[in-house]
Amino acid sequence: MKVCIVSDSHDRADPLAAAVRAAKAEGAAAVIHCGDLIGTQSLKPALACGLPVHLIHGNNLGDAAALARLERASEGQLRYHGPDARLEIAGRHICVVHLDDIGYAMACTGQWDLVCCGHSHRAEVRQVRGVTGEQTWLVNPGTVAGLAAPATWVLGDLAAMRFEVRELGERRPAPT
Repeated sequence: MKVCIVSDSHDRADPLAAAVRAAKAEGAAAVIHCGDLIGTQSLKPALACGLPVHLIHGNNLGDAAALARLERASEGQLRYHGPDARLEIAGRHICVVHLDDIGYAMACTGQWDLVCCGHSHRAEVRQVRGVTGEQTWLVNPGTVAGLAAPATWVLGDLAAMRFEVRELGERRPAPT
């Protein structure tokens, strides 16, 4: 199963929706948003793409009550998890936090197949050896809004455990 991993959209609806559309075109079946969405209005165009969205709020909370209302109105498409999320998608154990240093710490526990984080606005994909000796993927998609950095997101393949940083607007050959 493929997933779209985004973070730090900071009220920019257009780039967030563009990343979700691009990921869906490449077969993504879900979205993981690692926080700093801010307002619910910026999420609505991405939700219109029809993929389920898992969202945490990050350090720029925005309106948590409005996010909870949008979650209820979405009939299960939006899952607003609050400050962090512990997910099981396609048989993979996934931890979603916003702060990148906490993401690294969670990866070091060795309890997760994948830890997704944001905050730094720097895209990064790497493996971290945990205290148990297990390798955990640590994925920071950067900032989809392109704030003081390129506008990036990550296409993840949970079956193959492959993660590719993508820049908004880059042209890719159609999948065959």
